[in-house]
This record gives sequence, structure tokens and C-alpha cells, in this order.
Amino acid sequence: MITMEELQAAIKLRINDYNDVDFPLHKRAVNICDLLDSRNHILAQDIASPFDVPRQNLSAMDGYAIAKGSELSEGKTIEIIGESQAGSAYAGETKAGQGVRIFTGAVVPDCCDMVIMQENTNFADIKATIDKSQPYSITLTQAANANSHIRAQGEEIESGEAVLKIGKRLNPADISLLANLGISEVSVFQPLVVGVLATGDELVAIGDELEHLAQIYNSNTPTLKSLLSDLPIIIRDYGIIPDDLEKTTAAVHEAMQDCDVLVSTAGVSVGDYDFLTTVIDTLGQINHYKVAMKPGKPFVFGELNKNLDKPVLYFGLPGNPLSTVVGALQFVIPALWQMSGASVSEQPMPLTINAKLTNDIKKFPGRKDFQRGVLSQDEAGHYQVECFLSQQSHRIKQLSRANCFIVLDQDSGNISSGDKVTVQPFPWLHR
Repeated sequence: MITMEELQAAIKLRINDYNDVDFPLHKRAVNICDLLDSRNHILAQDIASPFDVPRQNLSAMDGYAIAKGSELSEGKTIEIIGESQAGSAYAGETKAGQGVRIFTGAVVPDCCDMVIMQENTNFADIKATIDKSQPYSITLTQAANANSHIRAQGEEIESGEAVLKIGKRLNPADISLLANLGISEVSVFQPLVVGVLATGDELVAIGDELEHLAQIYNSNTPTLKSLLSDLPIIIRDYGIIPDDLEKTTAAVHEAMQDCDVLVSTAGVSVGDYDFLTTVIDTLGQINHYKVAMKPGKPFVFGELNKNLDKPVLYFGLPGNPLSTVVGALQFVIPALWQMSGASVSEQPMPLTINAKLTNDIKKFPGRKDFQRGVLSQDEAGHYQVECFLSQQSHRIKQLSRANCFIVLDQDSGNISSGDKVTVQPFPWLHR
């Protein structure tokens, strides 16, 4: 069996070829997206600033903007002849020895080269007597330096500067940046079409009635859709496919005509009624089958390419709910971000934490293990994690009660209480 890390690397390499050769990013269709709807979409072209930021010199303090050439020693008196506030700049002229009252964020007049904080003047002593309609004088209570307390024009962003690059996964901070630049629309890569299907005679769609005890509800498709909901993709649901070779072939053939990616749950093991691996091998190829991971060993990565202009990449997840979650988080979701055109730095990385184990864990060497646990902090703020005693992959209540995976190395054996372990908090808890 291939290791989890080897499979992740193999998927990345294949998608690099896919993005460069099979479906090149520079040839991808582009959508114009409203800025408010652009979160998590992938930028399809660089964005340049239409102007300097700040657009002009601004005051960083409440105080006084002082004319160039003024004497700025302690005890010096300055004549104040006007006012500049945010949204209403002072339009007159000043000469040496003069200045204007100014507020944080207001435009500094061109004839001024510094701002004195009001705390460094006698403003507090005279404010009650100031008549803003007439010139008045202030006295410096300490010496000042030119170019102080001014946010210079263009010091943050210069006009024409590329503020965001192609491949950027747009986030709320990016939306804030673009809104500050007055940019209301962005060019993003057209979403990939991802097909999902479930297999199994025992499955019933939620909302329908269970007719006999051998039936169970299809939880994997709703789980998968929820896990993929943050991605810039279009999901097409091909429903529940019965355990029948002909019907499985027909469903996969339909999906490969419509989709860029196909993700299935169940039907990839070695049972008499597991037909998906046969179908994938017939309509394409299996690149990797079985990974040294628990849960989720019977994972399939392949591609459908029979009579297609470009291959449809295929991910076959096992049928147990926990296996679906682990396989989606470790392989499918990173692959879809990469396929969507996100640059390497924009592809999500799993958050990992070192924590002290509060109970013993049983483990056999041979596979990387993802065990459910509850991560918390002790009174000193140190991370600790409790592992559930039962780790069967069909136990759905435990997955809901857990808040993390305890990740145990492939070659490790039993772990004792008090040992340090690697923990992956569930991503939906820190979005």
C-alpha cells in the first residue's frame, strides 16, 4: 500500500500536469464576479491599484498641520488660520509661522510638512477660549520635527501596483482591500463542476421512508456536500446508484460527460457488489488504490478519459461516514483547491497542534491513524486531548461529539497517557 504522504504527493503531481497540460489555467474560462460574492473564488488575473493609497498626505493625529519653514522649537507660537477635517480639506494657503487645525485622516495642505499632536501644545489650556472663525495662536510645549505624524501619499500602495495576484483565494481581508480601492467586480476562474454519487442497495435518500430494516439513510452525500461547500465549485448530485454493474457504468458515463471531477462514496472495496473500481478501470484508469491509513484504506485515485478531450479526475471514498470525512479532508479538498487554480500559498493547510494525551491509546503499527478526540486547554492554557475509547469508523455519534483528529504515525504503536500527540482540529471549528 502507498503511504498517505506518498498518495498526497502523487495527487499533487498529477494535478500539476492537469493544470498545465490537460486543462491549462491560462485557457480556463473566466467569470466576472461581484465583489461581495467573491469570497473563496480564485482570482484569474492580477489586480492593480487605480490610485495611490493614501491618495494624498493625511494626518495620523489630531493636532495642527504646520507650514513649511516654520520654527518648531519649544515655546514657539504658531498662528492657526483654518481647519482641515476628514472629508473637508483646507483650501487656503499658509506661510511660515502659520498652521491649520487638523484631525486624524484629514488631508494635510500641500504647504505644510508636519503635524504637531495637540498634546504637544497648550491646546488644553486655551480650547475653551478658541473662536474657530478667527485666527488664534498656539504655543509648542516641546520641540517638533518636520515630516512627523503624516501618512505620506502612496506610502502603502502606489498607483498601478499589483495588490493581488492571479491564483489568490479571495478572503474577507482581500474584499476589504478591494473595496477600499473602489473595485466592485473581479475576474475569477469559472468554477469546476464536481459530480458526487453514492452507491449501495441499502441506501435511501433522506426525506424518503425506510421500508425495511436492511435500509439505511445516505449520509455520505450530504456530508460530502457540506465538506465541499466552501470551495468555488458547482456540485452535481447523481444520486444513489444501486449495486449493479450496468447501472453503475451508466451513471459514471453520464457524470464524466458533465464534470471535471467525480467523487463517489462506497463501492470501491473488494466485495462481490462493489463495481466502481471495475467501471473506472474500463472507462479510464486507476492511478492508486489502497492507502496505508485508518480509516479509509480502500481509497481510489484515478481518472476517466475514454473518448474525452480532457480527463475527469476520480476520487473513490469508502462507504463508512468517518472514512468519507477523513478521505475528503486529506485528499479531495486539497486536490480541488489545487485544481481550481489556487496558488500554492493559497491552498489551505491543515492546522496541527501538539497536545498532551489524557488517556491511553491502542494502536497497531502499519497505517497512519486518525482517531477522534476532544481537544481542550487545562487551567494553565496548555493543550490536552482525550481520545474516545471506541474508534470504529461507523460510529457517527462520536464524530459529532469530537472536535479533532488525533493523528498517529504509521509506524507508531500504543500511546500512553501523558505523551504528546499531534492533533488536527476539525476545520469547520476554526473557519
